Amino acid sequence: MITTEREKWNRQVANWLLLGVAMIIVQVLLGGITRLTESGLSITEWKPITGTLPPLNDADWQVEFDKYRNTDQFKYVHQNFSMHDFKFIFFWEWFHRVWARLIGLVFLVGFVYFLITRKLSRKMLIPFILLFFLGAIQGAIGWIMVKSGLVPEKFYVGHIELTTHFIAALLLLAFTLWFALKLNPTFEKKVYNTKLRRLLLFITVCFFVQLIYGGFMAGLKAAASAPTWPTINGQWLPKSFNELSPFWKNLVNNKLLIHFIHRSLAYVLLAAILYFYVKSRNIAATKAFSAARQAIIVLVTVQVLLGILALINATQPTAFVWIGVMHQFTAMLLLMCITVLWFVVRKDKMMAG
Repeated sequence: MITTEREKWNRQVANWLLLGVAMIIVQVLLGGITRLTESGLSITEWKPITGTLPPLNDADWQVEFDKYRNTDQFKYVHQNFSMHDFKFIFFWEWFHRVWARLIGLVFLVGFVYFLITRKLSRKMLIPFILLFFLGAIQGAIGWIMVKSGLVPEKFYVGHIELTTHFIAALLLLAFTLWFALKLNPTFEKKVYNTKLRRLLLFITVCFFVQLIYGGFMAGLKAAASAPTWPTINGQWLPKSFNELSPFWKNLVNNKLLIHFIHRSLAYVLLAAILYFYVKSRNIAATKAFSAARQAIIVLVTVQVLLGILALINATQPTAFVWIGVMHQFTAMLLLMCITVLWFVVRKDKMMAG
């Protein structure tokens, strides 16, 4: 087999993986809509095969509606729901689950095809095993998350379970993209700069924590507790930031402290990325690095603006849903941009050696 043929096959696999990346993005957005429309508890059972089809007649719809009416969310939050209202929230949860199954099918069919046609190299097998493992874990976490809201005195899924589900999805997204980049010759050229890589590490850590607190914000519906900007209900530092004991509980359960951390990290992240952009302006860069460098400064600016818009519209349900989804979409683009930068920015060769 000649090298050009191997490269051709690698590019085909990479394109298939990028299709998976696009599908994962859609899945995360569907998850965001499901959460923001309070649809996640509308389906109270996990049926991986038979659950693919929605109710097909009025009797089936009534059965599903009766199951939902037994949840505390219906009893205490949506007790006035009609069948029409229920069908709306059912659709988003059903679509979210069916799309997840479709992603698994696309990955499985593609893997079998490339395996049979012998277009996969041995070095791809371990990444593929990890890919399928991450996908399976993500599905399991999703059901654990739903179950967390189907217990007495719970009106929504747990915010920690929700955040775990969200972060696991983003890790799957980043891993799949990284796998595709390794197979694409366009990204073979690297930028060697140890200082930039250290700065990128700082940005990544801040961004990871920011994503966690974004999940907490969504899970606790914390935006509505302080729909003001630039202050938090007129305060720069919430006086109730330490009202829970021990203090660590405030870090995961105190809405206003979570608010403060999420906002503050956004400013830190914006400043760090701006600094990265300035420090890298004179570097002899590859096309991939230049594109990612330009994209990251635009994306972080848009993300901050969307965050502000989401906050001030937090009490406007329709506007908040769609601004929130755009905020989430931009976060994924930012994650992909950071992943690309990690892939092309390496330590100085002399220092690495």
